[in-house]
Amino acid sequence: MSLAEPLRLAAGLLATAIGLVALLLLCAVVATRLIAWRIEARYPAADRSVEIEGGRIAYLEDGPETGARGTVVLLHGASANAYDPMEGVGRQLAGSGFRVIAFDRPGYGNSDRISGADAASPAFQGRALGQALDRLGTGPAILLGHSWSGALALRMALDRPEQVAGLVLVAPVALPLPSHPLPWWARIALTPPVTWLLTQTIAVPVGLSYLPSVARSVFKPESPVENYLAASRAPLILRPGPALANIRDLAVLPAALAEQAPRYETIAVPTVIVAGEADPVVQTRLQTDPLSRAMPHARRVVLPGAGHMLTYTAPDTLVREVEALTAAIAR
Repeated sequence: MSLAEPLRLAAGLLATAIGLVALLLLCAVVATRLIAWRIEARYPAADRSVEIEGGRIAYLEDGPETGARGTVVLLHGASANAYDPMEGVGRQLAGSGFRVIAFDRPGYGNSDRISGADAASPAFQGRALGQALDRLGTGPAILLGHSWSGALALRMALDRPEQVAGLVLVAPVALPLPSHPLPWWARIALTPPVTWLLTQTIAVPVGLSYLPSVARSVFKPESPVENYLAASRAPLILRPGPALANIRDLAVLPAALAEQAPRYETIAVPTVIVAGEADPVVQTRLQTDPLSRAMPHARRVVLPGAGHMLTYTAPDTLVREVEALTAAIAR
């Protein structure tokens, strides 16, 4: 047998393997598009929007149009959208007489990503949502930031203090995260071309299979709220655009926290930090406890036995804290 025969065989096997991978990727692309189409049909995103520089920001609004006790702006965490905090604590705040606005952060729900990868930082998103608040004419508002958006609310207080009357930080991510070297596969997955390819192919179908268990895990050690996935429209994250935005936001966050955390002591607006003692997602001892020491005007409230989803499991407490903050601002 000549050397050419094994080479031809190897080339044929390689071509077959490449063809199979391409076919699998094509099937994953089709599955991703079908999943996204079904999710958008079943879970409509926020239908109000406001034009800002570079695109549009979608939002929900509830509460009295005139004579409100104040304006509360809800900022959702990772993997979520405006419905998440609105259906948790927002409707109750509206029923208590507050004007409540919940934004889809850039790239989530029905909001434009605006500047692609550049939109991942709290600083950029704070500027975008600050423009949206200007367009809506809210005046100084109380920002209620949950989880990832603890960093966003803090950044808006640093960069746009004239828009911020007070802060309610709920299970906030705010301080630099412990540095752990990523495994090789994660480093590859987070390179921009690979991240984009994953969100167009396998990430959405895989995410769909894990979504119910992830939803249960973020409520631990408490029981998940009935109908949470439908009420919060959590499946909206299972579309290529929002999935990519979510990954990029999480990847950029450590550097953003390291940059902004040293300035927290300069924030002078009334602030309350509410956390769950048993939060397994954002550990209170690593975030809320040191943050309350870093902010001289902050008050710390830790709920015994509570987990991460306080917007659903402790809405009464959050409403009381917003009311107390409103009274403190008025003095």
